Amino acid sequence: MSDARTVLGWSGLAGKKVGVWGLGREGNANLRKLRSLGVEPVLVDDKPSDSGTLATAEGGLDALLTCDVVVKTPGMPRYRPEADRLRDAGVILTGGLGLWLAEADRDRVIVVTGTKGKSTTSSVIGHLLNGLGQRASVGGNIGVAPFDPDVPDEKPGYWVIEVSSYQATDLAVTPPVTALTSLHPDHLPWHGTVERYYADKLSALSQAGAGLTVANGDEALIRERAGLLGPRVEWVGEDDDPDATWMEPLRLPGRHNRRNALIARAVLRALDIPGAGDDARLRTAAEGYEGLPSRLKEIGTVDGVRFYDDSLSTNVLPTLAALEAFPGERVALIVGGQDRGIDYTELAEGVGARQEPVSVLAIPDSGPRICRAFETAAPQARVTDCPGLDEAVRAGFEWAKPGGIVLLSPAAPSFGRFKDYRDRGDAFARAMRNLAL
Repeated sequence: MSDARTVLGWSGLAGKKVGVWGLGREGNANLRKLRSLGVEPVLVDDKPSDSGTLATAEGGLDALLTCDVVVKTPGMPRYRPEADRLRDAGVILTGGLGLWLAEADRDRVIVVTGTKGKSTTSSVIGHLLNGLGQRASVGGNIGVAPFDPDVPDEKPGYWVIEVSSYQATDLAVTPPVTALTSLHPDHLPWHGTVERYYADKLSALSQAGAGLTVANGDEALIRERAGLLGPRVEWVGEDDDPDATWMEPLRLPGRHNRRNALIARAVLRALDIPGAGDDARLRTAAEGYEGLPSRLKEIGTVDGVRFYDDSLSTNVLPTLAALEAFPGERVALIVGGQDRGIDYTELAEGVGARQEPVSVLAIPDSGPRICRAFETAAPQARVTDCPGLDEAVRAGFEWAKPGGIVLLSPAAPSFGRFKDYRDRGDAFARAMRNLAL
């Protein structure tokens, strides 16, 4: 399939026949934007919830084939056969974020992507920009859709846009400064192969207009693909600037988060933001930062055992990073969730190599397969197959006493048994509170 991308902005849709494919959170923002332009689109969804929307398999695809442009929701895979049929028929298939970025003042847009760490890094960049006297908003995969008419028209000085691998495939242009936080296999059902996932993820950094990419220099996977990162790369590692203390007010645990903060600073310096080169001013700007929910966040203590919600960690890389955030500590690690076929050998090897005690509590649906990975790669590790999250929290708490940690860092998505990662994090917090009853 060709990766040729059409540079098309929202204003270019006026007078065209347009379809909206997928009515999720961003899909509904797409609909509101089109209606604000006077365009009444064809509405199609795989599982429509109202009579005004066609089902893809029941006439919806035929309706989309009559359109000039189809604006799809990010979760709609562009590699499914229906997408191929649309492109073969000459229909432009794009996304709301790509349409917005094509017309934005890209000198004031920062794109942040990566398998994990992109949300934290985006929020830190936005917080520091505001703390240094710039007006910044954070949007994209996190926060608001910058094109949504329902978003207050505050006209921020800068937009910090977190870009998922799904959204990256819709971008035909790249702003002059971007950031890459990490790279690890993920979302394979959507992308089809791991190499396609890497190519799709990194494509956000190398479209027309690309300039500097501030990239995680600690990962071999990224360095091996330096040619896909755009024309210029600045490498940032967790051991850089060892005496820097300006990020302490951020209160972000783990060395990986130290690197994320250094990436944020490098982005601000590349943009020539006043104060970005002054660590004293950066420290003041960092004050008041609130960590994002379900991202290695301490949620409470019961009988001296601390509980950390890292529900957003949906693959092996961030789970190992979360574990490394607690050197010298006893950690009861809760893993498992939707089974996407991820290889858990690396997780088993990482846990097995840790010097401090770890008790692994594996939960459905991928729990049994995680247990088998440990049997092969780390047979000495303590692993328990638990029937559910509540049971894992109870077992982890009993083992972690006294003074240990219970860490929910699942290395798997939440879908199936939970609505989303927030729902899973809420269930974890309820299970913690129930321990004190």
